[in-house]
Amino acid sequence: MDLLYNIFVGPFVEMVTIPDFFMQVLWEGFVTGTLYSLIALGFVLIFKASGVFNFAQGIMVVFAALTLVGLYAAGVPAFIALILTIAVMGVLAFTVERLVLRHLVNQPDIILFMATIGLSYFLIGFGEFFFGGETKSMITEELGLPTGSTVFEPFGGLLILQHLDIAAVLIAGALVAGLAFFFSKTRIGRALRAVADDHQAALSVGISLNQIWAIVWFAAGIVALATGIMWGAKSDVSFALQIIALKALPVLILGGFTSIPGAIVGGLIVGFGEKLFEVYWGGLLGGGVEGWFAYVLALVFLMFRPQGLFGEKIIERV
Repeated sequence: MDLLYNIFVGPFVEMVTIPDFFMQVLWEGFVTGTLYSLIALGFVLIFKASGVFNFAQGIMVVFAALTLVGLYAAGVPAFIALILTIAVMGVLAFTVERLVLRHLVNQPDIILFMATIGLSYFLIGFGEFFFGGETKSMITEELGLPTGSTVFEPFGGLLILQHLDIAAVLIAGALVAGLAFFFSKTRIGRALRAVADDHQAALSVGISLNQIWAIVWFAAGIVALATGIMWGAKSDVSFALQIIALKALPVLILGGFTSIPGAIVGGLIVGFGEKLFEVYWGGLLGGGVEGWFAYVLALVFLMFRPQGLFGEKIIERV
């Protein structure tokens, strides 16, 4: 009886009786979910253009952040370092298109996937060669990111909002909205969807596959840079950040691999879910819920709705 109470009644009673703490948990889940959505957005952009899961997106997050921090450590002013890092991600996008993707047009998806794995290990080695493998601190104040916190007193308790978390939510929201508009309302966005459907058909109507891929990889690089800055400011910059990027996989399974709104909703579901279960049910589940909750939830979706909440159901004629 006590076990049933602790599972089904106790946590909800605690949410009602300590509402300020519940709001704090919800806020932290919202911030985490927003950053997960930002990570997933980079994967969605590449998948929409090539139909393949970009295994290198995680290390692109780390590489962008390391480039920014490394340039600043070399004496480059923070704002100039940011501009140069954007240029570096543009060069990376052009290089990937010219040396890798251009030679893999109309190849099976598994070939493209293996190419992104190879790119991932190349960037790891390249990054360690130039920047080293030690953990580095993000140049938060130099980039104009806010520090400190604001304290509210709802329901007679305390609700602490870190200014960096607020900035992360606003920046992620603006970036997601801008990219969603760009890829859904512009000519390039329509061309991108055509490329994702059929490479050969897109080429036959005059769409430059090489140009589209370069643009999309550059956009994914900008997303990776923003993600690296936000995550780096919260937990420093190291190659361990690429593990966080793997949380994008369950987010994509929940939202759908081709849906920008799906990336947003999926990220928020995972962010809210893992925080709530860690805080209120973590003791019963042995702790460490944040490490596996997203993957278990993704497994449930794969069994009952494999296309995700916003993905299109694929029907193959035989």
